[in-house]
Amino acid sequence: MIDFSIIWFAIIVFGTLMYIVMDGFDLGIGLLLPFNKDPIERDMMVNTVAPVWDGNETWLVLGGAALYGAFPLAYSVLLDALSIPLTAMLIGLIFRGVAFEFRFKATVEHRPFWDKSFIAGSLLATFSQGVAVGAILNGFPVIGREYAGSAMSWLAPFPLFCGVGLVIAYALLGCTWLIMKTEHDLHRKMSALATPLTLTLLLVVGIISIWTPLTHADIAQRWFSRPNLFWFLPVPVLVVLCSWGIVRAIKREAHYSPFILTLALIFLGFSGLGISIWPNIIPPSITIWQAASPASSQAFMLVGGLLIIPVILGYTFWSYYVFRGKIKADEGYH
Repeated sequence: MIDFSIIWFAIIVFGTLMYIVMDGFDLGIGLLLPFNKDPIERDMMVNTVAPVWDGNETWLVLGGAALYGAFPLAYSVLLDALSIPLTAMLIGLIFRGVAFEFRFKATVEHRPFWDKSFIAGSLLATFSQGVAVGAILNGFPVIGREYAGSAMSWLAPFPLFCGVGLVIAYALLGCTWLIMKTEHDLHRKMSALATPLTLTLLLVVGIISIWTPLTHADIAQRWFSRPNLFWFLPVPVLVVLCSWGIVRAIKREAHYSPFILTLALIFLGFSGLGISIWPNIIPPSITIWQAASPASSQAFMLVGGLLIIPVILGYTFWSYYVFRGKIKADEGYH
């Protein structure tokens, strides 16, 4: 018998990872704008993602729709528990999107306002996403298929620290993206930022890795029990190796490997999250099977999913292929 819950969980995980990777460096560019005051270089930074940024958010829509249809209990609990950070995230994404379009059409005297809106929207969206991840790790009380906690349960030290951690992660992702896509002065500026960002992220990951099992007994048991221990042991080693690889690549003035290694870091962090909560979709106790919709509903949705996902992958690949290569100061897609 086909287990549609596992299939849909895999689809949601894949969509979420694609969103984190692709919209992560978009948001990271907004986080990096305060470190560069040159208006021409700011235009270049934004132009590196101008052709692709709105398509990247398709993965967020896919993940939300899949969660609603395949795991309605998880959808209702998460939206109830995280209504404030998720609303803040949407407000940040709206500000970022509007500022993205308006800054190119604004007069010289008004452009700084839209730059600030772009920065603020990117920061709010990123921080809210990190808070949501931290709150999910903390877990949610559920009684009778309803969320039984406070609307402010996310306002705790661990989720807030995770918010800061994701800001640093997205900033590094945006930084290494710009290293790959730019040349000359802007390339050198981003290369100078990449090493401190990498070391800071490594420190943050280390703190979260210690904090998590100390304050979450169920996660500690999952990490250090067999066979999960054998799956988890390579993760911290690979994180250190990837961080060392980024620093070494920057010193060699590499263009592509810093971004690829940062993607590997993001994947390792995401895999650590998966190991921490599996098989729960609502920690600490609601599994994917308990939260699932009827198998007939999941099967019906899967037909549409198998049609639309290849289309999304196709136009995503095509857009990145068409706009591959370095961007120069006299180029733009706006």
